[in-house]
Amino acid sequence: MDTENLGIGSRVEHPLLGKGVVVEAGSEFYKIWFKSSNTVKNIAKNFDLKVISATEGGDGGGDVASMADLEMVINNILDQRADLNERVELGGKWDGGTIILKPASDDLQSKEFTIESFFHKIVMVRDRLRVLEQNINSHKVLTDEEKVHMQQYITRAYGSLTTFNVLFKNSFEQFKGSSSKG
Repeated sequence: MDTENLGIGSRVEHPLLGKGVVVEAGSEFYKIWFKSSNTVKNIAKNFDLKVISATEGGDGGGDVASMADLEMVINNILDQRADLNERVELGGKWDGGTIILKPASDDLQSKEFTIESFFHKIVMVRDRLRVLEQNINSHKVLTDEEKVHMQQYITRAYGSLTTFNVLFKNSFEQFKGSSSKG
């Protein structure tokens, strides 16, 4: 597809900035939100972008997305996972493993599911906590004191989730709680 007629919501890939979403289409430039840097950059319409999925643009006459439109597009894409989520690997010793939840009562059935599906859910919780953290930090109405107060709850949640660090292949991807070291 012609990269000079992309509409708002089109998904593209920039050779240096990675994958992004068109949030505004001007006459000569696109404003594109890039997940890797969580920023919006102006990219010339004639720049050689790889088009992942396109939404047809109008006449190129400067369609502008409202914040509600932008939020809807980004949430939709993130919900679809759009290959923008970080790929986190399960530790090799857990590949093909299962989790069995067995009730104390023999009258009740056990529940069994793969460790991979459980791990995926843990990673999704971590990703959503990160988004919440970013939203708190960039909130325009909250005071710094309120942001720090709310941030403490997220840090405690990370701390509670450190139990699951044993599942992660790479230690740098693990949960980190608050540290007693100052």
